[in-house]
Amino acid sequence: QVQLVESGGGLVQPGGSLRLSCAASGRLFSIYTMGWYRQAPGKQRELVAAITSGGSTNYADSVKGRFTISRDNAKNTVYLQMNSLKPEDTAVYYCNAQGIITEYWGQGTQVTVSS
Repeated sequence: QVQLVESGGGLVQPGGSLRLSCAASGRLFSIYTMGWYRQAPGKQRELVAAITSGGSTNYADSVKGRFTISRDNAKNTVYLQMNSLKPEDTAVYYCNAQGIITEYWGQGTQVTVSS
């Protein structure tokens, strides 16, 4: 089965930037739609950004213009570049892969935006 490993989270000041990475196992990465979700304490998990196998992207309105999702199929990796971070972006960020039959989730990485 597919395993997803996120990295790049941490503490950053408002207005700062972080780049999250999600490294995926398996040979079918290039055909998966990949996504980044986030969940803050006491709140529902929400889709942040997604990218299809063809490179089409979709973003939550709250991050549009600030975040960029990309993928490197040669490295089986998807990225989330987060700029102009706000305290409201504080959450655990999860990598998601839409497999052929099922979906897969990473363990999550904490992003904290605070002064």
